[in-house]
Amino acid sequence: MMHAMSEHAGAAGGLGVGVLPFDGMGLYEQPRPRLVFKMPRVVPDQKAKFESDELFRRLSRESEVKYTGYRDRPVEERQVRFQNGCREGHTEIAFTATGTNLQLVFGPAPGNYANDPIDCDFDKEHGKVHLRSHLIMNGVCVRWRGWIDLERLDGLGCLEFDEERATQEDALLRDQIERYNQRIRDFEEKQRAYRSAAVQPPNLNHHHHHGHHAHHVTAAGGTGVEPHLAHRQDPELEVRLRAY
Repeated sequence: MMHAMSEHAGAAGGLGVGVLPFDGMGLYEQPRPRLVFKMPRVVPDQKAKFESDELFRRLSRESEVKYTGYRDRPVEERQVRFQNGCREGHTEIAFTATGTNLQLVFGPAPGNYANDPIDCDFDKEHGKVHLRSHLIMNGVCVRWRGWIDLERLDGLGCLEFDEERATQEDALLRDQIERYNQRIRDFEEKQRAYRSAAVQPPNLNHHHHHGHHAHHVTAAGGTGVEPHLAHRQDPELEVRLRAY
């Protein structure tokens, strides 16, 4: 696994982390559903992009590379640090022609695809270390392959399309898109059900209830509206009120 250091902003070399804005919720406001789509790690057609992209075409040709770590330190110290970093499973290199910086991760390093001893081989050729590192660069699974001279701290390397990892990431991408589409379908179904319930008229029995109290059954069996009788006040009470 390896990350393109110069492509931090636009490359899909790692899991995308989005910062969501703070969403204040009113006192009586119901929480709104959120559909957060994680940025895909790879593009839909990785091989086509690898073959058509100008940067990939240039980096796929074997060209000069150099170690870029600790450039402000003496040569002897840089040589020691380079070898120690390789044994720990990481190093930093750059393509001289394009200036593309890469951080290689291999062997026992955490997060690596596999722990293959040949990813970092000091024994293949005297005075050199042969390296191989897998990465996702600009949405494409690739493999860096090359060697570095242990004294000069430069060498040759190139990028290759990683067919096996591309197949694995394609399957993950299809599953991610399907789960996202299913969440969209579930959300739309809930919205339709909510709108249908909102436009349905309420079931009122007000007319029957009003008729029960407005009509009076007479002794003769007929129905009619009984008029309100005028208020009859006690004469003595009326005299007392006037005197007061």
